[in-house]
Amino acid sequence: KTKDRDLAIVTLLLGTGIRVSECVGLDVEDVDFKNNGIKVTRKGGNEMVVYFGPEVEKALKKYLEVRENITPLAGHEHALFYSAQRKRIGVQAVENMVKKYSRQITTTKKITPHKLRSTYGTALYQETGDIYLVADVLGHKDVNTTKKHYAALDDARRRQAATAVKLREE
Repeated sequence: KTKDRDLAIVTLLLGTGIRVSECVGLDVEDVDFKNNGIKVTRKGGNEMVVYFGPEVEKALKKYLEVRENITPLAGHEHALFYSAQRKRIGVQAVENMVKKYSRQITTTKKITPHKLRSTYGTALYQETGDIYLVADVLGHKDVNTTKKHYAALDDARRRQAATAVKLREE
């Protein structure tokens, strides 16, 4: 019953790196398909637009079709994601949902919504090599927070650097 909503949430978390609290705080008006961005309220209350790719767009549009047929409880009309009780979905519900699906895939790894966030951060860093971009997109106020989390990747990149430069032709 909640397949489209769940897919939209997981795809959004994995495809943007937003926090669960930011995700459940989203209003339907925060989604902008013209620019493929969502207006997120970050920790500390400042707002920022986070952009998303075609996979997130597709999952959100599919969910929004389903959402049209849901009559929310009074006061919850603007929530992007509804719970089964037709209220704004909560952090705990999203955590449980991610746990439910991840158990079907692996029982050895503990996959949480935050793990989806760091997976996005890792992928973005591997693609761009730009720690400042990763810090900005993840909403880290201090780039050192980001550096701390991706230090192991930096080590791997430094190892690569050892063989990247050829001193003389063979």
